[in-house]
Formats: sequence, C-alpha cells, structure tokens
Amino acid sequence: MNKLLIKLLYFFMFSTWVFTAKEMKALVPYYYFPTNKNLEKDALNIGKNAYQLLYFGQIKDGLDLAKLAVKVNKYDVNLWLILSEAQIANEYEEEALKSLKKAEKIDPNLSEIYFAKSTIYLKKAKLKEAKIALNSGLKISPKNHKALFQLGNIYLMEKDYLSAIQIFDKAIIIKNDFWQAINNKGLAYFEQNKETLSAKYFEKAGKLNDNAEPILGLASCLMKNDINSAVLLAKKALEKDPNYVDSKYRKEQLWGEKLQKRTEELLRNKQLKDHVSLAKAKINKIY
Repeated sequence: MNKLLIKLLYFFMFSTWVFTAKEMKALVPYYYFPTNKNLEKDALNIGKNAYQLLYFGQIKDGLDLAKLAVKVNKYDVNLWLILSEAQIANEYEEEALKSLKKAEKIDPNLSEIYFAKSTIYLKKAKLKEAKIALNSGLKISPKNHKALFQLGNIYLMEKDYLSAIQIFDKAIIIKNDFWQAINNKGLAYFEQNKETLSAKYFEKAGKLNDNAEPILGLASCLMKNDINSAVLLAKKALEKDPNYVDSKYRKEQLWGEKLQKRTEELLRNKQLKDHVSLAKAKINKIY
C-alpha cells in the first residue's frame, strides 16, 4: 500500500472519530453541579433577602425565605439566627428556640444566640430562663449595654432594686448617655423611698431625651413639695405621649407600685382634669 493511500486512510478514521464525538456531545445533556462555595453563597443571598423582607414588614415571606436558606445550607449559624428572628416576628417562639439551639451547636461562642433566647423568654414571662440566657451572652460580650439594660429590667421586675441599680450602672459606664438606663434607676430609687435620688435621675434622663416617661416620673417626685412644677411637667408629659395616662401602660414600662400610686394621685389634680380627659380620649381614639 503506497504512502499516500495510508495517509488518506488515517485522515478518514480521525475525522470520523471527531465528527462522531461532536455528535455525541450534542446528544448528551449538560448539567450544572454547584460547588459547596456556590451553595453557601446562594444560601447567604437568600438569607439576606429574607432579612430585608423582615425589615420591611413582610414577615411571612421573610420566614419562607429564611426556611429555604437553612435548607440550602444548614451549617451557617447566621442563617439560623435570621430564621429565628423571622420565627419570632411571626410569633413562633418555640420554633425560634429550636433554631437558636441549632445555632448554638454550630457556634456556642456567639453572644447573639443567648440574647435572642432572652428576648423570647422575656416575652413568655420566663424571667429565670431569660436571666440565665442574658448572663451566658454577657460572659461572651460583657460590654453589651443593651443586654445589661435587659438584665437590670429583670431585677426591676423581681423587685430586687439594689441589683437593678448596680446593673444599670454598668450599662451607663459603657454608654454614659443611655437615658433609658438612667431613667430606670429613677424607677428603682423611687420604690426604695429615695425620692430625691429618683428625681435626680429622672431629671438627668429627661435632659438627655425629652421623653414623656422621665418627665412624668419627675413630676410625681415633685408633687409633694412643688405641686405647680409637678402639674406643668405632667401636662407636658401627657401632651408628648398620652399613653402614660394609663396605669397598665406604665406598668408595662416597669413602673413600680409606689410610683404608680403617686402618679395616680397627681393625675387626679383638678388642674390636670382636661389634660387627663384629652389623653384618655386620644388613646381610645375618641376625638
């Protein structure tokens, strides 16, 4: 067989194989198999979208997306935290606790897990569990002033006023303009019959934030010795926030029995009659 014929034969065999291979490639479907990194990225994006929906009040859609995110990647602690937040927003507290427990298994050194747990326990009025959760979180993040404030509030609810004041002081050292903690020191001191100290902290809180609560608290402190100033402050407080005319609302803000009694006495003053009536009309939507 001459050399030319051999070359032609080889060319024919090679070209046939190439064309066949191309035809085979065209017939076999192409599948995309995502890598672990791509899955993690996709899950994180879904989680971010879920968080945005929660932020804008679309809590049901946010919950659905958060569930999807943890299905895509069940090993990301942040996704479990987002899911728990979505569950809390939808009032699925028990499910949220389960999600937080899973997050804790992934990273037990994340303080946000314990602070989130405390929020749920407080909502369920489980003060002991809330306190344990807060203390666990504070061991990891001891300078979290908001968590300290919540812990102080628990002591306030338990009528352990000395401990409450000590915890509020720690929060104020970290954030010296933390008017809520300063205000709540005023609440605690009043229940200890230390009205001068109580007035001092209500006044200080009011200067930091012109809020109805410290204004009305200060008014109640001044009632015995300076009724005219007390009445003026009470009028200002009710104009700012009529909700404070309601004893149930004040109780939700952790006002103690002694301060409640004094405030009710103040609000019965004849000079406040019209302001009290108007405040009650506003909160009952009767104009």
